[in-house]
Amino acid sequence: MRIWQKPISVEHLSAMHKDTAPERLGIEFLEVGDDFIRARVPVDTRTRQPYGLLHGGVSVVLAETLGSCGAAYATPEGWRAVGLDINANHIRGATSGWVTGTTRPVHMGRTTHVWHIDLHDDEGRLTCVSRITMAILAPR
Repeated sequence: MRIWQKPISVEHLSAMHKDTAPERLGIEFLEVGDDFIRARVPVDTRTRQPYGLLHGGVSVVLAETLGSCGAAYATPEGWRAVGLDINANHIRGATSGWVTGTTRPVHMGRTTHVWHIDLHDDEGRLTCVSRITMAILAPR
């Protein structure tokens, strides 16, 4: 079942993030399905911490970008989605390649959404599990 209430595509998501933190970190949107969004971030000099691993904060930026986009596009026109809480469990480090995230809704209520985000390395190994809670705000 398709959950999107606003027009959404990889091209639209990419254009919307021009000149933002996700673009500067190299985040690329890959796919929009009926109930998920997928994007990836490179593990490179922009995104590594001093030990050579993908910075945990960058994993959270990818997760928050995905969950926020999910909530924003799954709400009616004129409604807004803003973050209330995000958590992340870092499972495995990544030192090169790409980390790809996929978000799906856990709960889509009238005033809150909860979105789950799994991040995987190029070998398909889980690197991070995240969950974001979004407040859904009615038009003013």
